[in-house]
Amino acid sequence: MEYVYAALLLHKLDKEVNEANISSVVKASGVDVNEAQVKSLVAALADVNIDEAVKAAPVAVAAAPAAAAEGAPAKEEKKEEPKNEEAAMEGLSSLFG
Repeated sequence: MEYVYAALLLHKLDKEVNEANISSVVKASGVDVNEAQVKSLVAALADVNIDEAVKAAPVAVAAAPAAAAEGAPAKEEKKEEPKNEEAAMEGLSSLFG
């Protein structure tokens, strides 16, 4: 997961998402770098529009708070939110291998 975070951080800072930059960010966090995972992530992200992926992910997570604002009980919000988070994470994981 730290590799995905590194890629998102680099993208947010308008830096090139490549093997060297991801490795540098991960090393700076104090984690040993697995070069195979870095290469796999960079290859998986080659055809991905990260901006579109990020825009698509919060939509599912934002659905639960919107339902709460319309008068849904707080208990339902807590039950729905993890499902939406899980769905969003599954969608992101499919993007990143």
